[in-house]
Amino acid sequence: MYITCLDLEGVLVPEIWIAFAEAVGIPELKRTTRDEPDYDKLMKWRIGILKEHGLGLKEIQDTIAKIDPLPGAKEFLDELRENCQTIILSDTFEQFAGPLMKKLGMPCIFCNTLEVAPNGEITGYKMRCEKSKLTTVKALQSIGYETIASGDSFNDLGMIQASKAGFLFRSTESIIKDYPQYPAFTEYSDLLKAIKEAIK
Repeated sequence: MYITCLDLEGVLVPEIWIAFAEAVGIPELKRTTRDEPDYDKLMKWRIGILKEHGLGLKEIQDTIAKIDPLPGAKEFLDELRENCQTIILSDTFEQFAGPLMKKLGMPCIFCNTLEVAPNGEITGYKMRCEKSKLTTVKALQSIGYETIASGDSFNDLGMIQASKAGFLFRSTESIIKDYPQYPAFTEYSDLLKAIKEAIK
């Protein structure tokens, strides 16, 4: 039995932090896991910038409410789920993901959670588990599943490397160059075809 594990941001929806950075005019917040492999370092840095500017969860959720899935993402996901069980594995947070999941037809998502003060200030975050994407893929394999994985960033490489088939999707030139063993796609139709081939 197969399960496909997909990244969320950059693959199915726009990068939330980039959209928020543009909405509030703070270009530093455009930094993502494509740029910084150390997720803990990245999140602590983001939380510091939010605190400095007096921004909290509400402001980010206001931006998320205006974000739509990438063109063709829902149709791709619908067809993929007809062919294979699918889980979205994301380092985003449940407080961010909820509205986006509704727009994607409520697929299953495993993500993390933010620690939020009563005044809405983001004070920290709690990871679901260490190396969450790789750990989840290995856990699925331990209960009898073959996994297929696709993502675009440094934090997706673990699950891609550990899976029976792994694909880069709309990744950076540097990641594509450094990991030439993984097919890299930019169109949903090509990714869907590759996954269907892998589960034959």
